[in-house]
Amino acid sequence: MIPESQVLLSRALRSALCALLFALCALPFALCSLLFAQAPVEAVSLLGDSLRRPVLPAETEARLAAQLREAEEEYGRRPGADALIWVGRRTAYLGRFTEAIGIFSSGLAKYRGDARLYRHRGHRYLTTRQIDRAIGDFLYAAQLTRGKPDQVEPDGQPNAKNIPTSTLQSNIWYHLGLAYYLKGDFRRAVTAYRECLKVSKNDDMQVATRHWLYMTLRRMGRTDEAAEVLFPIRRDMNVIENQAYHRLLLLYQGQLPSDSFAVSGDGLQDATVSYGLGNWHWYSGRKEEALKIWRRIIETGPWASFGFLAAEAELARNR
Repeated sequence: MIPESQVLLSRALRSALCALLFALCALPFALCSLLFAQAPVEAVSLLGDSLRRPVLPAETEARLAAQLREAEEEYGRRPGADALIWVGRRTAYLGRFTEAIGIFSSGLAKYRGDARLYRHRGHRYLTTRQIDRAIGDFLYAAQLTRGKPDQVEPDGQPNAKNIPTSTLQSNIWYHLGLAYYLKGDFRRAVTAYRECLKVSKNDDMQVATRHWLYMTLRRMGRTDEAAEVLFPIRRDMNVIENQAYHRLLLLYQGQLPSDSFAVSGDGLQDATVSYGLGNWHWYSGRKEEALKIWRRIIETGPWASFGFLAAEAELARNR
């Protein structure tokens, strides 16, 4: 007969072992819950995948969070559309896109005639793959600004020269063109990009707009019109921040070889260049190469970038 002390010890060991096994089994779920709590779903991709809040380097996140606090304090001191827009923009820079949409929407309840709120909310509707809502906001913003003087839009994250390169109206038409492009509505995209060219007053906006306009016309088979888009492009243009678009246009002109585009390590620039290269292969008849490049963007690129979003749209259309 087994002594009672040994029976009690055996039971205690079994209980401890069961508790340990339970804890080990629960650990992955706990870690997943912690991860999801830190990185909630911000959007669903055009391919049906959940897109979680981007994880920023600690130093970058601290800097952006400090800028957001300053914007919130400014809004507390001097509430108004200007200050609220900065709160929304700073929130979006932290990857909190759905929260930023809510901030812009709350502003529209107070400042309904402010085209800037529609423009910025439309941008974040694009980021979160709500394309039709984005189009609605951009169209309304275009209506509000029609016939009015344009205004320079200050940069939230200034370029190396601290010179803003875009305006309210150029951003409205540029993003509207992209929204139509993503839907495959190339005819309306061309119209929007041509409107954007009218208010693109510097080389940065010229190369950005001409890049998307050229690609759109090539996708429509309008090769002669596309060639005309390239006429003003020169190597010596004064491009401050849109070097990727400039170099792609030089590629389309035949001035740069495709193998001169190396991975830079800048996720945004790499997604931009890779999408352009993929599209160049596509309308040149090398469709498998294009699809391979677009799949690689989805595997490696930052999902909030336009290059990533455009690659998603292509893969969704060609499943």
